[in-house]
Amino acid sequence: MKIILTGSLGNISQPLAAELVRRGQAVTVISSKAEKQPAIEALGATAAIGSVEDADFLTATFAGADAVYLMVPPSFQEPDSRAYHQRIGHHYARAMRQAGVRRVVQLSSWGAHLAAGTGGILGSHDVEIILREVPGLALTQLRPTSFYTNMYSFVGMIKGAGIIGVNYAGTTRVAFVHPLDIAAAAAEELTKPFAGASQTVRYVASDERTADEVAHVLGAAIGRPDLRWVAFTDAQMQANLVSHGLPAARAGEIVDIYTSIGSGALGEDYELHKPALGRVKLEDFAKEFAAAF
Repeated sequence: MKIILTGSLGNISQPLAAELVRRGQAVTVISSKAEKQPAIEALGATAAIGSVEDADFLTATFAGADAVYLMVPPSFQEPDSRAYHQRIGHHYARAMRQAGVRRVVQLSSWGAHLAAGTGGILGSHDVEIILREVPGLALTQLRPTSFYTNMYSFVGMIKGAGIIGVNYAGTTRVAFVHPLDIAAAAAEELTKPFAGASQTVRYVASDERTADEVAHVLGAAIGRPDLRWVAFTDAQMQANLVSHGLPAARAGEIVDIYTSIGSGALGEDYELHKPALGRVKLEDFAKEFAAAF
């Protein structure tokens, strides 16, 4: 199969490319950075250097593909992340129509079933809708839960204040996921034979733990057994993010995501369609966290 991946050599796309190559697939990786080409080729894949903002480039790259993996690259410089997601989503939809793509796996997010109240996830909601309107697709929308790797953002707080703090309580039970488990699910979906137009939502999670358990496990791994999870107010969370350089609007999007986790709204559809959990448990990730800490 000829499979096209967006996402360059990110946390998901790199292991996904390696797995697909291992399975004998012909993989092309789209990257906006020419300096990534040697690393892409070292995986056994082909590099397509260009921008996801260029619908003509996408159309040419998608031509003849048996399957395409789509994700919207993060861009914290964008003043309006929802509008940015919509723009990229429309570029993808146009390219797929013109190239005749039939099999698509989209990286979305849990909470994407909601049209309001989820901050930065609203863009994923919009892209899901845009792609569903492309006729003839066998479309799988992957909805991973909270990324373990987001916990790296707590390193400075742990070192400086000896706590982990966000705007939901330590008793909140959260589903977490590792990029390797997302890549495994994506590889499985991308290599399914085309069997006619369809639309499927698939949740991906690795473990389910309370925030207090997260603090305990990470603390033990880094030699800080007294590490605590502290619940901030929304205002405290907003102020903390802005003080670290995030624009107020983007900080507000993150606050809204965590608020919706704490209220249970973000995970309500996940609870109704729980997947089998993946391989990488919190204790496994804690070893990676400790090595980076």
